[in-house]
Amino acid sequence: MSGRVEGKVAFVTGAARGQGRSHALRLAGEGADIIAVDLCGPVAAIGMYPPATREDLDETVRQVEALGRRVHAQVADVRDRAALTDVVDAGVAELGRLDIVCANAGVFEIAPSLEVSDEDWREIIDINLTGVWNTCRAALPHLTASGGGSIVITSSTAGIKGTPNTVHYTASKHGVVGVMRTLAVEFAGQGVRVNTVHPTGVDTDMIMNEKTWGLFLPEVEGPTRDQAAKVFETTNALPVPWVEPADISNAVLWLASDEARYVTGVMLPVDAGYTIQ
Repeated sequence: MSGRVEGKVAFVTGAARGQGRSHALRLAGEGADIIAVDLCGPVAAIGMYPPATREDLDETVRQVEALGRRVHAQVADVRDRAALTDVVDAGVAELGRLDIVCANAGVFEIAPSLEVSDEDWREIIDINLTGVWNTCRAALPHLTASGGGSIVITSSTAGIKGTPNTVHYTASKHGVVGVMRTLAVEFAGQGVRVNTVHPTGVDTDMIMNEKTWGLFLPEVEGPTRDQAAKVFETTNALPVPWVEPADISNAVLWLASDEARYVTGVMLPVDAGYTIQ
């Protein structure tokens, strides 16, 4: 039996690790070839977790190839539209087409609203919001040339409700919903579907660090993962502290597949009930 995205090509940003790698592998496991991009370097505004590396991206390539799929991988910054366009163009030239876009690259930082510097505000908006737009802009001509396709943008539960001490992140994750809704309407006639996924906390480097745990345990000095798990569990309706990258990848795969052929303009929470609390 063929895979659910057999013969398709997917472009994944932030593919070096975490959710991005998980999405690339899930789609590859179901038959897609992959165009993978990541910054693989530091972001000035982010100090709470280490950056992805070129070695991380190389490992994603190795794992995709181990699944028997082709992969075109490059280092690029989603803030640089020209560089991103070059990646997509080169990937399509090598792999033949483009059908799926996972606009996943994003960063997270914590600070009281009035302590967010102008530079940090701009950097997070530039990566999380403008970077998503750059991704879509680079990909859309190829999607329409292929007769349509699916764009899945990674938002957040912070794209649905306010989250204290994350004003720049929360604004960016609300903003991508506006991008999604506009493109879903504008490109529907060309067969392009556009949706967002909204994870609760996911077990990746972005969440699994002392500063993020401290957001929920401000009274604890040096909080541990086990301590954080107990508090995180109270934020979700279902009795789990966080979800796994594969849980988001399963939603991405469904939205990318023909099973969701009439699903567009949708905000899909994968949040263990966080947003209904």
